[in-house]
Amino acid sequence: MQYNPHDYQKYAAEYIETHPIAAILLSMGLGKTSITLTAINNLLFDNFDVHRILIIGPLRVARTTWSDEIGKWNHLSDLRYSIVVGNVAERKQALEKQADLYIINRENVQWLIEESGSPFDYDMVVVDELSSFKNHQAKRFKALMKVRPQVKRIVGLTGTPSSNGLMDLFAEFKLLDMGARLGRFIGQYRQQYFKPDKCNGPIVYSYKALPGAEDAIYSKIADITISMKSTDHLKMPELISSQYIVHLSEDEQKRYDEMKQELVLSLPNGEITAANAAALTGKLSQMANGAIYSDDESVVGIHNQKLDALEDIIESANGQPLLVAYWFQHDYKRISERLHQLKIPFVKLDTDDSIKRWNNGEYPVALIHPASAGHGLNLQQGGSCLVWFGLTWSLELYQQTNARLWRQGQKSETVVIQHIITEGTIDERILKALSDKDSTQSALIDAVKANL
Repeated sequence: MQYNPHDYQKYAAEYIETHPIAAILLSMGLGKTSITLTAINNLLFDNFDVHRILIIGPLRVARTTWSDEIGKWNHLSDLRYSIVVGNVAERKQALEKQADLYIINRENVQWLIEESGSPFDYDMVVVDELSSFKNHQAKRFKALMKVRPQVKRIVGLTGTPSSNGLMDLFAEFKLLDMGARLGRFIGQYRQQYFKPDKCNGPIVYSYKALPGAEDAIYSKIADITISMKSTDHLKMPELISSQYIVHLSEDEQKRYDEMKQELVLSLPNGEITAANAAALTGKLSQMANGAIYSDDESVVGIHNQKLDALEDIIESANGQPLLVAYWFQHDYKRISERLHQLKIPFVKLDTDDSIKRWNNGEYPVALIHPASAGHGLNLQQGGSCLVWFGLTWSLELYQQTNARLWRQGQKSETVVIQHIITEGTIDERILKALSDKDSTQSALIDAVKANL
């Protein structure tokens, strides 16, 4: 296909070419892959500024998205690439190929640098989904920081740079500029821009930004960062978000409350910490969805209200395709059993073939897990309605999953995001945190305290 970039795409590509360090914060659907490849193409063949490029991304993105984009556009036909995924032998073979671009999944970054035996001689690195390097203690982050001084050019791409708050930005920008803007040490960063929020004696569980900190941080990184929203640059379909409220019967609510109370009573010292808050919200979310794992990993059923609601939604859709997001494995099992009973064909979106068949309109229902399909998937050809059977605390996964349908190329004029919410449960708190764009640790702890 002939590449006819929008003005913002030309601007972003030129920005990458003129900035050796670039943070490109583009919301979903703006074409960050084609923008980056256009810049790489120019840097390779027009400017002769780079020779060997490493692209790091989520596994599915590494395996298909970048290569698909290269094959799609005429002007990128000279780019040679090698996809470094699979087992050790396959990865080593891919590294030995002659190519301009080497595309690897983020889980293998440490292996590439420390174990592969291949020299790290890349003069440009592209980190697709920069937010996956937000943990300064992660092995992949530490490994990449070791070789960062050897890299002449680096590009960080993401639509959600601080999905869990401003603290995320420290590691992401340290990877880009080696600490030049936000400091080299997390302690300095915390001291300068934050104050302790949730504490238990000397132990600090979360931090709160100081007044003016957000503006101060953004001004520090402004010279290497561009940010664009899809709603500013594209004619996007209208996004309609709605709630389908389900009500527990008196007995079901009593059982939920009793089990919730048991969880609280089992807390050591009765104090809610970040670790047990996460465990508690997980258990409460399971119960809100209708079942819970017991200590021996068996599934204890609590109610079928959400399954009944999903059945109603499918019926009212009248054959219109529905994408259903689930979170727990027992949710998937229970949804599958109900769909089999109703004789409704469905597919789990976990392979390239299943995605292709969904986009071809072969299934009225598709089941998706946000963690395995959040990034890099185009599902908009298969439908325009997404149902959240179970919610996630992760703002990033929530937004990315919604963006599989609400994106450029969606033929429908409206995209409907429907949330099945169990009244009187943790569901209400999670949805509020997501709508407030606050999926921080403190929101999680507050939600547990409020719910208990």
